[in-house]
Amino acid sequence: TMPKEPTVLRQNILDTTAAILACGIDPKKCILFRQSLVPEHAELAWILGCLTNVPRLLRLPQWKMKRASQNSEGTVGLLTYPVLQAADILLYKSTRVPVGEDQVLHLELAQDIAQHFNKKYGEFFPVPKAILSEL
Repeated sequence: TMPKEPTVLRQNILDTTAAILACGIDPKKCILFRQSLVPEHAELAWILGCLTNVPRLLRLPQWKMKRASQNSEGTVGLLTYPVLQAADILLYKSTRVPVGEDQVLHLELAQDIAQHFNKKYGEFFPVPKAILSEL
């Protein structure tokens, strides 16, 4: 949600990929891809954003904290980031999502969006459940 220098962003992508591989992820057993190259993430985020009300997003604690830390009114990207996270989860019809305590409310938003979508358009998205970990 913050502007990045293109060269720094590209290096961050490479560094993150290297860290994932260093953790032991086997690319022969899983698929690694750059999410930013999959337009369906942004497309689904747009659709889900059209089903999500602004007051709900404004109540999220992360919005309040990050907006305050940015010493400004905040950006649309920051406000709608939880909808993009919901799209990231729902696009793959995820049923279980590992989250930290700080992301539980965002997962609850994804659950609510999935239920709202399903009620309006028919059963399509499974409602994802949290896998909480101490780590």
